[in-house]
Amino acid sequence: MNYLTTLRKLKFYHKPVPSTAFGRLLAFPSHARYNVCMIVTTGNDVTGKEIAEYLGVVRGIVVRATGIGRGFIGGIKSIAGGNIEEFTVVCEEARMEAFNRMVRHAHEVHADAIIAMRYDATEFGQGSTEVLAYGTAVKLN
Repeated sequence: MNYLTTLRKLKFYHKPVPSTAFGRLLAFPSHARYNVCMIVTTGNDVTGKEIAEYLGVVRGIVVRATGIGRGFIGGIKSIAGGNIEEFTVVCEEARMEAFNRMVRHAHEVHADAIIAMRYDATEFGQGSTEVLAYGTAVKLN
């Protein structure tokens, strides 16, 4: 099973929204409560829009472990070196979930967009990693 097939099975999708603004991205599972678009950008502004109000930092935090199956297979593959697909899938799942939680937090504070979005990761122990997605929630004119 390859990387994209695995993501499709997770029922996550990236849906670009037609716009002149960069960074519009929707990344929710198909059963998500919020199905409206949220502008998310790594930049400090939104092209063509004026920021009316800064609402503060929004974040999504996930702590993930690889699990026995993926950890064992990944450990065996790490001996040979190269890309370890099992670990890549775990990392992508964690990033996606942290991103979704950040967007959910932005919806809760009634933001129109998230600017200056970043990811951070910290290893807690063997096979356990925290992934943090954060940015600044803003209201737009």
